[in-house]
Amino acid sequence: MLRAKLLVFPKSLQLLLGFSLSAIPLLPISQSFAQTSSVPLPSDAPLELSLLTKPNDTVITANTINPQGLTKPSLWLAQANSENKLLDNWIAYPASATSPGRVDLIVNQQIWSILDYLERYSFVNRLGSVARKDIYNLRVFNYQQEMLASYTCNFQTSPTQCSIQINSLNRLGLQQSSE
Repeated sequence: MLRAKLLVFPKSLQLLLGFSLSAIPLLPISQSFAQTSSVPLPSDAPLELSLLTKPNDTVITANTINPQGLTKPSLWLAQANSENKLLDNWIAYPASATSPGRVDLIVNQQIWSILDYLERYSFVNRLGSVARKDIYNLRVFNYQQEMLASYTCNFQTSPTQCSIQINSLNRLGLQQSSE
């Protein structure tokens, strides 16, 4: 009987270690590592909320419809499937000579503030992966134009290297002090 228990323990330990090691990529990259890695920091360009009501010819929003075919990045399905109406709108800026395309998501702050860290991470990772396929970086904002998270990639590397950053906000949506 004792022998059977000893055989079970290593397997459970292997499962535990396997899970722990596979979860390592889910951990946020520290600021010091992010600066030394080849993944660029998120764009510091301001969110342009006015483009939601008056888009120009170069940006795409949730209200932009292309009659000739699917517009990229294609976030409409992600918005329709967004749990509890978290994703409210987005603005996609095309790539320039110096930077890849960028998508700025605007989320419902009330819903965002009740999500825990893993739920926020899952949301950013899911939509960031969709944006990455179309060679876009992603930032997440609220309507107060506060950047809540980002999914940034270096599209010059193979495989593409990406980093997720999530600002730590408490359940009330207030910035927590690091003291």
